[in-house]
Amino acid sequence: MDKIKGFLEGSLLNLEKIQITTWDLVTILIVILVTFFLFRIFRKLLRSQENKNKIDEGKSYAVLQITKYILIVFVITYVLESIGVDTTLVIASSAALLVGVGLGIQHIFSDIISGFILLFGRPIAIGDIVEVDDEVGRVIDVGFRRSMIITRDDINMIIPNSKFVKEKVVNWSFKNRLTRFHVKVGVAYGSDTEKVRKLMEEAAKEHPEVSSEKQPFARFLDFGNSQLTFDLLFWSDNIFRVENVLSDLRFAIDKKFRENNVRIPFPQQDVYIKEFPGKQ
Repeated sequence: MDKIKGFLEGSLLNLEKIQITTWDLVTILIVILVTFFLFRIFRKLLRSQENKNKIDEGKSYAVLQITKYILIVFVITYVLESIGVDTTLVIASSAALLVGVGLGIQHIFSDIISGFILLFGRPIAIGDIVEVDDEVGRVIDVGFRRSMIITRDDINMIIPNSKFVKEKVVNWSFKNRLTRFHVKVGVAYGSDTEKVRKLMEEAAKEHPEVSSEKQPFARFLDFGNSQLTFDLLFWSDNIFRVENVLSDLRFAIDKKFRENNVRIPFPQQDVYIKEFPGKQ
């Protein structure tokens, strides 16, 4: 027993203010393993709640990320305290260092603070459909400094968190499951406008991706130079792949117009040539 006690109290590293014994090393490893084990259990509990639809994916991810950061800070603080490092001194020294190099890393800190805003405030969450710099994508990761979206072309885009906080970003999913979309079409003058409206609304109602909660409708927009302009409005929750829905509706409208002799005109201009008498 004395041998075991002597082994555990044996010094592995002995500096002026830092001393690490075998027991310290064992304790640190136990704390890390227990923390990791508890985090895995917590993650499984959140996943089970997510599968039961008691918590959404974005909120679950935010809670996991915040918990992970807190545990990392706790473990690092515990390790430093265990080996005799004064953490208050480390914090003070770090603050002085950060002030010195603040100008060089201000963008990094801006991204980090923005990351906490995204995780706590959740204006952007996992699974949201966002539009950044005219590029539409689904959020697949909200990290400490950067977030990642996958575009409709299945391209991964890495975006600094500060961009979501400081710049204009459209969140198509924010608090709304359904989003309204448009399909514009022009028909020839002389067309039966009531028939046009009926055919366009039929095309939308027959599509499985168009929501039945809010009925689609067509409206007469304008008298154009060579056409009567109509606009079909519909709602869908398939925001990410809505381009396919829009394409399907254009195909369906074109087919119904052909079957019902509704003509989509070509753009045209009339040119008049005036002759002047006495000139050859």
